[in-house]
Amino acid sequence: MNTHSKRLLAGVGFAAMMMAAPAFGQDDTAQDDGAQEEAQSNGGGLGDIIVTATKRGSAQNVQDVPIAITAFGSSELDSIHARSISSVSYAVPNASLESVGTTPGYANFSIRGLGINSSIPSIDPTVGVFVDGVYLGVSAGVLFDTFDLEGVEILRGPQGLLFGRNVTGGAVLLRTTTPSNRFRLDAKAGLSTGLEKRASISVSGPIAGDVLSGKVAVYYNDDNGWFKNDFDGKKIGGSETLIMRSALRLQPNDSFDLVLRYEHGRIRGDGPAVTNHGLYPRDSFRVNQNYAGFVKTDWDQGIAELNIDTAFGDGKITNIAAVRALSNDSGADVDGSPVTSLHSRNNIHQWQFSNELRYAGTFGAFDVTTGLFYFNQDINYAEQRLLSGGALTVSGGGRQKQRTGGVFATVDWRVTEQLTFSVGARYSAEEKDVQVRSIGVGGCNLDILRCSYDFTDKDNWDGFTPRIGVQFKPTEDTLLYASFAKGFRSGGYNFRNLNPNVAPGPFDQEKQDAYEIGLKQEIGGFARVNLAGFYSRINGTQREFQAPFAPFGNFQIITNAADVSIKGIEGEVLVKPLSGLTIAGQFGYTKGKYEDILFDLNADGVINDADYALKLPRLSPWSYGGSITYATSLGGDFDAEARVGANHRDAAFYNDQNTGLLRAATMVDASLAITHGRVKVSVYGNNLLNEATFGTEAPLPFFAGSTFSPLNKGRVYGVEVGYKF
Repeated sequence: MNTHSKRLLAGVGFAAMMMAAPAFGQDDTAQDDGAQEEAQSNGGGLGDIIVTATKRGSAQNVQDVPIAITAFGSSELDSIHARSISSVSYAVPNASLESVGTTPGYANFSIRGLGINSSIPSIDPTVGVFVDGVYLGVSAGVLFDTFDLEGVEILRGPQGLLFGRNVTGGAVLLRTTTPSNRFRLDAKAGLSTGLEKRASISVSGPIAGDVLSGKVAVYYNDDNGWFKNDFDGKKIGGSETLIMRSALRLQPNDSFDLVLRYEHGRIRGDGPAVTNHGLYPRDSFRVNQNYAGFVKTDWDQGIAELNIDTAFGDGKITNIAAVRALSNDSGADVDGSPVTSLHSRNNIHQWQFSNELRYAGTFGAFDVTTGLFYFNQDINYAEQRLLSGGALTVSGGGRQKQRTGGVFATVDWRVTEQLTFSVGARYSAEEKDVQVRSIGVGGCNLDILRCSYDFTDKDNWDGFTPRIGVQFKPTEDTLLYASFAKGFRSGGYNFRNLNPNVAPGPFDQEKQDAYEIGLKQEIGGFARVNLAGFYSRINGTQREFQAPFAPFGNFQIITNAADVSIKGIEGEVLVKPLSGLTIAGQFGYTKGKYEDILFDLNADGVINDADYALKLPRLSPWSYGGSITYATSLGGDFDAEARVGANHRDAAFYNDQNTGLLRAATMVDASLAITHGRVKVSVYGNNLLNEATFGTEAPLPFFAGSTFSPLNKGRVYGVEVGYKF
């Protein structure tokens, strides 16, 4: 399909009210399944979308929350056949929720132009990921399947008040299902091009009346690999995934609620499928690797969440304690060619413990939320590079022990029924104790994760992140809001240091001032419009500079490179003009510039107009899309739902030097589902235009145009059978 046809199709999708407006999903995630299914079969009206982003004592309707949020309920994730969080990336305005590519499953999220381009585990993200209220300390193992999820919330803009440091771009909140006090069964099996086979089952129900309930959920995926390797004619990019979850819920009375969760995950498979744009055009899915690579990931996670109602302020005390252990050993053909110019191996072991204690209550016209947070993390990392046809092997890495503490409080003052003022602040303090071995011959033993360290240091940072806001609700259907917030991203060290004469850190923290205004409007019970405008100034922006460096592939320098500003607008729309018909959409626009440059961005020896003319990385000017969904009864206990959507994202530069480009793409998806009683059969197609996209575009020094560009899948057809009880 030519470029003109793609643009025309994108425009048609936009005119049709754009891609699925997830913030206005069709299901209330707090409803039980029966009520939810009844609402959908009846056309459902707009319904409430329940979110937990404000950490109040109880969840809130997204239309009452003065934050730009995109939320997906479980039925929406099923409807769009989202296999991972990255599957919904194109449906979120001003967001890119992609894999970094070097290691499968390693998140590289960007929101409102704030993101990182790194798989170095010592680099803190700009977008925090939280599972059942627990912050994930490293981005490895984040992009797991969406099975057994109750909801996904994507918060745009700095969230430092309630979520701490390293959320300058936003936060992604994942909520798994909670044990039910009535029997529930949810089973699915599917098949898609690849050949990819998957099955899942979740069973929940009472163990001791209404006092104790439990859940067991299991997911299995076997992907043979979507890509064909020109080197040997075999499939590449395959993987096998197993996830097991269990939970117990104790509710001896209406005031006490204890939920214990345990999760084990396991991934085995090939490394990334890498195309090299020095060999193949940018719209190609062809790969030519003499090394398939590998990935071996295991994680275990335990969470204890306690909620106690208290008469003090008619409030709730919540404590969430969690421990997580992850190991990830992976190999990749970084040069993406039939010769061994650069093959890599990365091995990481991570352990973390966290605890958050908070209180939420009401005192007259004042709603109060306050809490304490503690986070402890140990990261042990090493990498190895096989270079020069296999004649040279170098390695390096680092170990980091980290401790973080925080205290926060926020107050909402309901001056009148229409007017509310909000004020809050958080103080965070962090200490990092590191050992680093610069990359060289004999630097690390990756099998036992032990290095001959040549750099040792300790440093600490702290941040004060206040937020003030005002909300005005002139009618029950209208919310106007404005806010000012500060954010900060912790300083740190570079575990991928190539020059032993250059210290791997510390680089300093970055600080952010952010302004946002917004409107949330319901129209006549059949339409919603949410709009937001924002401006952010980020001082001391941390940047990772990647430059080709023969024969090592490239080197990375991490520094506080510049002060930047980013502004933009975004909106989401939902219209239900007829029973069963849903027209939904979203759009986003961002523009950024360098205000003050502190580092020679283009490496020409001077900081001048050429540096200021560079575009900010990971900043797509426009994103937009639309979808139409129609549900109807076929009679005889048969129901049908058809959906088609198109979503577009502009191109963006991958790095600060503007030498790598992430191409524009238009994603078109369609599905048809037939339900008979408790059985649902779906057929679907994703990426129907067969767009070639990649999470990374890193230049390499090996031959003209050489790049490391790990591919995402192209066109996929699938069928799925589900049963719910």
